Amino acid sequence: MSAGAVLDIRGLGVDFLTPRGRVHALRDVSLQVPRGSVVGVVGESGSGKSTLILAALRLLPANALILGGEVVLDGEDVLRMSPAALRDLRGRKATMVFQDPSTSLNPVLTIGRQMIDIQYRDRVPTARKRDRAATMLRKVGIPDPATRLDNYPHEFSGGMRQRIAIAMALLCNPDLLIADEPTTALDVTMEAQIIHLLRQLKSEFHGSILFVSHNLGLIAELCDRVVILYAGAVAEEGSVHDLFHRPRHPYTQALLECDPARLAKVSRELPTIPGDVPDLLAAPVGCAFAPRCPKVFERCRREAPRLVADGDGHGAACHLVPAIASSRVGPRPSTGSGRGPPVEPVET
Repeated sequence: MSAGAVLDIRGLGVDFLTPRGRVHALRDVSLQVPRGSVVGVVGESGSGKSTLILAALRLLPANALILGGEVVLDGEDVLRMSPAALRDLRGRKATMVFQDPSTSLNPVLTIGRQMIDIQYRDRVPTARKRDRAATMLRKVGIPDPATRLDNYPHEFSGGMRQRIAIAMALLCNPDLLIADEPTTALDVTMEAQIIHLLRQLKSEFHGSILFVSHNLGLIAELCDRVVILYAGAVAEEGSVHDLFHRPRHPYTQALLECDPARLAKVSRELPTIPGDVPDLLAAPVGCAFAPRCPKVFERCRREAPRLVADGDGHGAACHLVPAIASSRVGPRPSTGSGRGPPVEPVET
């Protein structure tokens, strides 16, 4: 494990047992979250984002099967912890903010009751716990926090409920905050406010954040590093600057080209990536992105690429990494077939 990483996931594999067979949800996934940084995880639906973060805290459902790997948090392997050690870790060293605050808050308990209850490890008077809760609500922008502690979740707007969820997650000052698409249920204005709030809280609490999203604009605003997942495996990883300005994997390039913020002119039709995410009931042979890739060649169909990284930690799992390392996002040259020009295979 890197000395500067609060979370180090190495070679993680997860299958789900279903009536149709085993779904290979994660395949040899590795990533690190350095201390004091924000790492973003991006990918289409079905890429394995939620499975990854649930595995990080061992919150996977009963039909999940962890095939191997390590999830090291603050020097301890989460996958080998006892139930008692896991309970001690969750909420203290690592916490999570879920997509929908309406389902993560108990509707029959006041906000104050819930925020006091999660401080059960601290043997201090209830009045002090209540003061802590009010202070934290104030930090996340809830007006008149001492009074609002006596309100129920339904008495707050969606954006305020998400702020409360973030306050609860940070109440015990964890080393790692995992945010699972925390702005999905919010409008654009509230989304921007939540991202601004997370940036402020990151500097104030000196913790690390693992931020899951499909919104590239949010990733660019908030994160220091980015991991691109595709079909349960890491396609590319690197700093935000490198990944947005020098994308190496064709999938990353395609994602960026589909970002509405990058469109040169207004259009009624948004660009998409042709094809579908592969069915993970069968592990892909070769590169999982090959059926959708505009630069595919024979080696891609028979051999899975390995992740190749440079000295700055910018890596991509693509057979063409040396050839496309300096490419830029932009219109692909047309050959009349909808594919880019042929590229000679480069051995890595």
